[in-house]
Amino acid sequence: MTYVPMWFTKKKKMKTIIAFILTIITLTGFSAPDANEILKKVDKNLSSDNRVMESSITIQGKRGARTITSKTYAMGDKKSFTEYLSPAREQGTKMLKLENQLWIYSPSTDRIIQISGHMLRQSVMGSDLSYEDMMDDRKLTDIYDAKVMAEEELNGRKTYLIELTAKVTDVAYHSQKMWVDAERFVPLKQELYAKSGQLLKRLEMKDVIQVKGRWFPATMVYKDMLKDGDGTEFKISKIEFNVDIPEYIFSKAALKK
Repeated sequence: MTYVPMWFTKKKKMKTIIAFILTIITLTGFSAPDANEILKKVDKNLSSDNRVMESSITIQGKRGARTITSKTYAMGDKKSFTEYLSPAREQGTKMLKLENQLWIYSPSTDRIIQISGHMLRQSVMGSDLSYEDMMDDRKLTDIYDAKVMAEEELNGRKTYLIELTAKVTDVAYHSQKMWVDAERFVPLKQELYAKSGQLLKRLEMKDVIQVKGRWFPATMVYKDMLKDGDGTEFKISKIEFNVDIPEYIFSKAALKK
């Protein structure tokens, strides 16, 4: 009788189990989700040829909260025009973005000021959003490489945790972690990092709505991790995709109208 070591028997059993699992995977057609395909579906939801949006931002300050309402017209990721509607102190303030240039009109001084360079990192009206946050509307697939890290449950929804790494240099955040709803393909949470690995901002998305076949988060909470406070709530009250927008809106002349 030939003696078979116990370790050899266990190793053989383990190989059999692994082979069985691989067979099941092959038969069921299971494969890990492709991160770039997921990102394309996210872009399909969030990007558009143009859109018109009415929104409000609620800023939590030391003296309490204040809410600013606005209306924004955007054409692709190159042009956008925002007019602030309330409160009275901010009413009539306008912002125009053309490519990578940004101008702001202040009715109190009747002046147009260009924001550029390091000034783009400044806070917008004391909020947790920077001018960079508001300007960069490019498709995620154009600026990031993606990798699926895990599947996680978030607020009762199955999500794909995706790690994004910048493939271009002109980006505000070198890397991101994004929790994408596995059914609707819309982000539910994002963490934005500097090249050093420092966490700069955290976003939470909720109140997901469907507009003309697109899933879109109606509420986003921004938290600048480098400053105190409870964050800034960005809430969309109305949004329309692929509508006609007069070309004259995207001009410096429109800032003073």
